[in-house]
Parts: sequence; C-alpha cells; structure tokens
Amino acid sequence: MIRLKRILVPTDFGEVADAALTYGRELARTFGANLDVLHVADNVFARSIGIEGYVSTFPEVQRDIEETARIQLDRLVGDEDRALLGARAVIRTSNSPASAIVAYSRDANVDLIVMGTHGRSGLAHALLGSIAERVVQHAPCPVLIVPRRAARAA
Repeated sequence: MIRLKRILVPTDFGEVADAALTYGRELARTFGANLDVLHVADNVFARSIGIEGYVSTFPEVQRDIEETARIQLDRLVGDEDRALLGARAVIRTSNSPASAIVAYSRDANVDLIVMGTHGRSGLAHALLGSIAERVVQHAPCPVLIVPRRAARAA
C-alpha cells in the first residue's frame, strides 16, 4: 500500500503551479497527508556578483522579494489548508529552484512532489532548461507532473 505522509507542491505563483496545488490538496485530503507549499525566491545577491554597479541596497531588495513571496504564499495557503492538511508555507532562497526543491524534499522527508511544468520544447527548453525535469532526475521521491494543459482545463 502506498502511504503518503507529506506532499510538497513547489510554486512560482503561476497558473500551472496553481493547478498543481489543486492536485496536491486533493491528494493530501485523500491520503491524510500534510501539505508543504514551497516557493524558491531568487537570490539577488548571488546573481549580482561580478556585475558592475552593485547596488548597496541589496539586503532591502532581498527582504522585499521574500516578503512579497510570503504574502503570496499566505494567500495560497489558507487557514483551512493549515487546519485540515497541516499545511506549511515555506520560502527558500536560491539561484537554482530545482536544487532547492530537491534539498527541501530530502530535508522534510517528502513522500511526493506535485509540480507544474510549462512544457517548453525546442530552443526555449534548451536555453531555459526545465526545473521539473531536473527535479524528476534528482528527487528522492516520486514526482507528479501537472502539465500546462491541465491548468487550462481546471
């Protein structure tokens, strides 16, 4: 029998991530699992190293990015989610969302990751890569991918 105790839904606050959250919530209800909703905030400082014109207000910019993410997460993960699903809203800061998702899933003993994918192909995929693909390759648990077309149908 498959037992799911902790489900992770990474979010970039987009339409596809919202569809993945719908699946994550339903699976958490069905299996009596806890739900973690993770947003990986961009590490502005690490991206700015080596760039001329370094802005001395970096700490404030980073705080603003993380505070904005916190507000958006609190809108996504409501009181009902917290009460019924033991939901946690989590923010991590990293240049690599895929690595942060995989690391969090290991640290939190996640049993299933439910995430959306934009389904890019060709040149866009080659240039931008796929966060979902890298998570699938390195995750310590199964990954359920929710494609863009599922978001449109919801």
